[in-house]
Amino acid sequence: MQIVSDIHTLRTQIKVWQQQGLTIGFVPTMGNLHDGHLSLVKEAKQRADKVVASIFVNPMQFGAGEDLDAYPRTMEADQHKLSTEGTDLLFTPTPDIVYPKGLDKQSFVEVPQVSEGYCGESRPGHFRGVATVVCKLFNIVQPDIACFGLKDYQQVQVIQTMVEDLNMPIEIVPVPTIREESGLAMSSRNGYLTNEEKAIAPALYQNMQWLAAQIQHDDDFIGLTKQAANKINETGMTVDYLHVVHARTLQPASEDDKNLVILAAAQCGKARLIDNLQVSINR
Repeated sequence: MQIVSDIHTLRTQIKVWQQQGLTIGFVPTMGNLHDGHLSLVKEAKQRADKVVASIFVNPMQFGAGEDLDAYPRTMEADQHKLSTEGTDLLFTPTPDIVYPKGLDKQSFVEVPQVSEGYCGESRPGHFRGVATVVCKLFNIVQPDIACFGLKDYQQVQVIQTMVEDLNMPIEIVPVPTIREESGLAMSSRNGYLTNEEKAIAPALYQNMQWLAAQIQHDDDFIGLTKQAANKINETGMTVDYLHVVHARTLQPASEDDKNLVILAAAQCGKARLIDNLQVSINR
């Protein structure tokens, strides 16, 4: 596995592969990799000739008071995992390389509507930072496909919309969430959980499953959501949001919608957990 940190070296290698007629799969990450990230690499390997991964803790998507400085950085272990999975090239830029003018003078990308609400409301400016860094990475790597985990469901919709709106010739491949045996969605931030918190954290997904079962035969989405949120709060977690929405637009679900997704976020100790569950209504 090649490891490069500068754009020129990366582009030189990408150009060689493109001239050979090889397709490029891309997996952008912020590191501290787990099996969810590695599932993205596996998917990219199935769909492309060469796989490029990146590790970059993006300062633009962190707000004031968030965990930018504390975000776990495990570069050596990450490199080993990516190499073991057969990644062809790892791009490890620094903030000075990605944002040479600094964040204050950096042009940005903003995706309307799907960026609003949910994590967009709880973390102002977050999706501007996500869209901007992904756009920059896409321009640097020039991939044919890019794989993103569906655990960050709203993020996937933001990136998909950006690619469509800006006419980028890139196929976005959403990859299903990988869960621990307890049902807890794998996340780099799960390491913040104490043993006691890790015991209650699965209640988030369990109550989402309960909610998914209820809305199959009851379209009182608001009432049912309040019940599920109360159940989660009773465990000691604090619900940030819990909503039943249209799976593509992320607008509040109506009784006529058939393809829905439950979006959830809750604070569990120091960890902010996010999760989602797609639901097809059969009634």
